[in-house]
Amino acid sequence: MGVSTSSPEKGIRLLTVDFPPVNALPVRGWFELADALRGAGRDQGARCVVLAAEGRGFNAGVDIKEIQAQGSSALVGANRGCFEAFAAVYECEVPVVAAVHGFCLGGGIGLAGNADVIVASEDAVFGLPELDRGALGAATHLARLVPQHRMRALYYTSQTVTARELHGYGSVWRVVPRDELRQTALEVARDIAAKDGELLRLAKTAINGIDPVDVRRSYRFEQGFTYEASAVGVADRVRDTFGKQKEGA
Repeated sequence: MGVSTSSPEKGIRLLTVDFPPVNALPVRGWFELADALRGAGRDQGARCVVLAAEGRGFNAGVDIKEIQAQGSSALVGANRGCFEAFAAVYECEVPVVAAVHGFCLGGGIGLAGNADVIVASEDAVFGLPELDRGALGAATHLARLVPQHRMRALYYTSQTVTARELHGYGSVWRVVPRDELRQTALEVARDIAAKDGELLRLAKTAINGIDPVDVRRSYRFEQGFTYEASAVGVADRVRDTFGKQKEGA
């Protein structure tokens, strides 16, 4: 359980996230992932990183039970951990290919939205159920996947969007059967890794430099409202309702 790094092919680093049962990451998990991503990017033998997950889905966001049990310390830790992990994807020195299966929710949107390329399985769904969980955030990253008004509708309703729809928007590169996802992601990574390594690193820096939105600053702004919701008691009220709904399911 945790984050593992392997080298399936020359120039490719595969990072696999595994936090059963649903890949809802605890505070330490977000920092572990950030460290693994930054380490893979600093590896001069790497030309592309594939970010994948085991289990039922790619990522279910933060561990709500940890926040409910530990309160503000866990909330601050989760905020900082998510910030570091999302930034580590975006700032990874080489391109990052996200291999998304099942559910990609909450923090999963931050990871996938900051990736350079997304490959998804046919059963993949993407969404931000933050308003149902007493939180705010990652609209910055959802806005990188869907048009502005679609983002707002998804955010306010907590509904999900399919991989096929994102493919139509151009934000998902390929949609494949689930049993072909990992191999397809490696094929995309192989095409990238065939380029000159030094030039790839320059290209990543150049492309990030022309982004119209500073994703670090934008997401940090959103996080302030998550903390405000917690400070006035709204977050706890909504999270408690979420917990009861889950118990009655």
